[in-house]
Amino acid sequence: MKKSLITWIGALSSAAVLMSSCASDPDSPGLEYMPDMYRSPAIEAYVDYGEVRARIDETKKVKLTAMTPPQFSVPYYGKDSALVDMMLPYRRLPNQLMKSTHGFYGERLSAADEYTLASADIKNPVMLNEKVLEDGKKLYASMCQHCHGEKGDGNGPMVTSGAYSGVPNYMEEPRMKLSNGQMFYSIYYGKGMMGAHRSLLNKKEIWTLVHYVRSMQYKDYLTAGMVSDTTQKK
Repeated sequence: MKKSLITWIGALSSAAVLMSSCASDPDSPGLEYMPDMYRSPAIEAYVDYGEVRARIDETKKVKLTAMTPPQFSVPYYGKDSALVDMMLPYRRLPNQLMKSTHGFYGERLSAADEYTLASADIKNPVMLNEKVLEDGKKLYASMCQHCHGEKGDGNGPMVTSGAYSGVPNYMEEPRMKLSNGQMFYSIYYGKGMMGAHRSLLNKKEIWTLVHYVRSMQYKDYLTAGMVSDTTQKK
């Protein structure tokens, strides 16, 4: 008798659960079993996580949120004057034609050919050393290699697969003669079919990439570049 009663109770409980998961609304998903396992919780992009429900988290108070900073504002990068100077807003502007080609709407644009003007920018502000080239290699592998190729010859997987074309070979003339500033400008704002990377990489990372590309172009770049930096510091 007890066994039969337990069976009936189990059956009724199962039926109740099944019935409660149904709804008259055909668009209702019903009850979800452990939704966090397959439904990612939404991130509140515009919340200051340094202060949530009157609780202060000092480690998050200086973190950037998804909000776009006001134009001309300068982000805080500590007290290292060289780093702060490097991270200041880029003094060169996108050309006005890039409004239609690269989507620069609502920004200050220049009527001048800023890319050509950048040929005068030859000094890379990032001090060259082996660690910089190691960091540059990682950035290149994640941001550039799929198009420009492992050797910078323009034969990345996107090109060899036939999905993309027109990627230049930066290991040949005359592109080896591009100034550091022109290379930075191209990565920062984009050039030709390449889009802007300024939202993906900060200025220090872009200058680090420039160093790495130079090291692919010139085999003695590390040694010669370090000597050059030392000379300039004196």
